[in-house]
Amino acid sequence: MIITSLDNDNVKKWKKLCKKKYRDEFGIYLVEGEHLVEEAYKSGVLDKVIVLEGEDYSYDNIIYVSYEVMKAISSLDTPNRIMGVCKKKEGSELLGKRYLLLDGVQDPGNLGTIVRSAVAFNIDTIVLSDDTVDLYNPKVLRSTQGMIFHTNIIEYDLVSVIGELHNMGITVYGTDVNNGIDARELSSLDKTSFALVMGNEGNGVRREVKELCDKNLYINMNENVESLNVGVATSILLYELGR
Repeated sequence: MIITSLDNDNVKKWKKLCKKKYRDEFGIYLVEGEHLVEEAYKSGVLDKVIVLEGEDYSYDNIIYVSYEVMKAISSLDTPNRIMGVCKKKEGSELLGKRYLLLDGVQDPGNLGTIVRSAVAFNIDTIVLSDDTVDLYNPKVLRSTQGMIFHTNIIEYDLVSVIGELHNMGITVYGTDVNNGIDARELSSLDKTSFALVMGNEGNGVRREVKELCDKNLYINMNENVESLNVGVATSILLYELGR
């Protein structure tokens, strides 16, 4: 059977998943393309597979659809041949010794880049403030290149989280160009366990969060450059903390 009608109940539901409120309500989201579908399958969150008619894949729970249906539910101008319906994995625990806290990051591409870097440099848990862009935004998912499935990511109030981290004996690093430590000067002991806080693209870290940081770091760079993109800055700092 091939779904061809845009009035089909499943199609109507899938179309709604472009909005965060429906992803939250239904507890599901869509991923697009072979790589993301395969990564979702390997991580155990893949519920259904939507495949363009005429294509051949070996997953369970395949639903075949027409090109018109695939285009209607895709977030891309040119839809992929395969999409996955995934179950949201609601993490709630602070796991490990190396943490990344994101305070109000808004750009989907930045968040995706940061997630990829966090996995690359062995962050155990990423904590998102409630005003950070939705993790399941289609642009975020594409930008993570599947790395969303390879780390613990939770959404939580950062003030409360920092309190818990302090109780665990974790040092919390903020960033400050004027009153910080050159990230290259950190000792091996400084890098054993830590939490790094990175902030909003325009406003940085909120004052109430910044005041809870134990130390501040900065990236030594050419004085002609005032600042770096938050995705780039986070990646550099995580690299230094991982050396």
